[in-house]
Amino acid sequence: MDELRKRQIEEGKTILGIELGSTRIKAVLTGEDNVPLAAGSHEWENRLENDIWTYTLDDVWTGLRDCYKKLTQDVQTRYGVTLRKMGAMGFSAMMHGYMAFDKDGELLVPFRTWRNTMTAEAAGRLTTLFDYPIPQRWSIAHLYQAILNKEPHVPEIAFLTTLAGYVHWKLTGKKVVGVGEASGMFPIDTATGNYHERMLEQFDDLAGAPWQLRDILPAVLTAGEAAGVLTEEGARLLDEEGNLEAGIPLCPPEGDAGTGMAATNSVAKRTGNISAGTSVFAMVVLEKELTKAYEEIDLVTTPSGELVAMVHCNNCTSDLNAWVNLFEECLDSFGCKTGKDELYGTLYRKALEGDADCGGLLAYNYVSGEPVTGFDEGRPLFVRTPDARFTLANFMRVHLFTSLGALKAGMDILLKKENVRIDRLLGHGGLYKTPVVGQRVTAAAMNAPVSVMETAGEGGAWGIALLAAYMLQKEEGETLADYLARHVFAEAESVTVEPDPSDVAGFEAFMEHYTKGLVVERAAVEGL
Repeated sequence: MDELRKRQIEEGKTILGIELGSTRIKAVLTGEDNVPLAAGSHEWENRLENDIWTYTLDDVWTGLRDCYKKLTQDVQTRYGVTLRKMGAMGFSAMMHGYMAFDKDGELLVPFRTWRNTMTAEAAGRLTTLFDYPIPQRWSIAHLYQAILNKEPHVPEIAFLTTLAGYVHWKLTGKKVVGVGEASGMFPIDTATGNYHERMLEQFDDLAGAPWQLRDILPAVLTAGEAAGVLTEEGARLLDEEGNLEAGIPLCPPEGDAGTGMAATNSVAKRTGNISAGTSVFAMVVLEKELTKAYEEIDLVTTPSGELVAMVHCNNCTSDLNAWVNLFEECLDSFGCKTGKDELYGTLYRKALEGDADCGGLLAYNYVSGEPVTGFDEGRPLFVRTPDARFTLANFMRVHLFTSLGALKAGMDILLKKENVRIDRLLGHGGLYKTPVVGQRVTAAAMNAPVSVMETAGEGGAWGIALLAAYMLQKEEGETLADYLARHVFAEAESVTVEPDPSDVAGFEAFMEHYTKGLVVERAAVEGL
């Protein structure tokens, strides 16, 4: 088998996928059968500068080069081959945000990531104007807020894109994004697969800018379409060793939502997936339009353009991770050394011993603002009444529950008000690394079975590799859903956890406590 894989690498028949996530850049090289052959990664972290969450362009390229170099080293170690070419490649990144460039291609203001919650006025006005939900993190909300703030760079904008669109542009020279990524910039008309014409005109009339919006947005492409080739300049940007050859075709760049759907085989109607890591989002491919606009629900698309309801929350495991790190420091102080996997696994499993409703404990994981529950800023918070059952099991359980608290508030709109039906819900991301626990908590929150596939650990980098493979390998008339079902997931193994009635009732009781306690979180934001 290794000889076959080695030959595929030498002959350039592999696929490369790279995703820039919130805390890690990951690369996955797959074979002709879409099975991962090698991987590389680079840890990074956003920074808060002048009250804006950002990464520098140097962060982006230093991280990408290091990630790619580690991938090539893995290929060399495993197969004794220098990686020079592939059949196709694709790049994805965290969705949304604001990267504005002038006519010379210079970045006008520091990259504003999805994590910023400073566009409430713009998002509200645009939601009213379009009668369509415009979340704060969308690119168009950032742009209009800059206009409202009379920021001097606005008249100079010649190109507005996302992180994935920026990387793709620099590697290929093409100013394009996939439709799923585009749907997090500006509303998409699913009938045309392009930006919504009426809303483009409404925005131009409102903004009164010296440019038209359609002229500064990237072109929209659908999964399977060609999106340019790696240029000589792009190859040198990515590979500092100089071995990577130009001319490799690229698929449309996508966001982490789209790659998550691909990686979990959740692009067909009535399927859904939950990505739970630094942030958390749930996506459900809809059978029909919702009856009304909800500010808690985003309407985006799959990489092939089907309508998707998305609940996105800024906070998930960051505060939980901080508590685990505190326990690790405590153990280290006593000379007790334990690995991260063992520590997480032990503490997560302890949560299953807790009271169904967390024993009256309450926590909020709001490291940053949480628009779903109406917060522009956050303060991580743990609070309890004197008679609450303060045990380690309940402490871990409440922090697992609160990781999904804001998500449940949004998903309840879909499940209870709109009666959206979900045949299959798949989980991926760090919350599901410890077997069963994350699934059981999610099943309780959603009152639905939750599956995790063995391949889900590969995440979005594998997802964008699949989209690149679809572009390269699809048959005439073969949809993305059909391709994934037939060629990728036909024999995929998964573990499914059904909702436990006691856990479901416990999560509902916790949510009553959570909703009432939001006044405490509000006081913390105002007072600290």
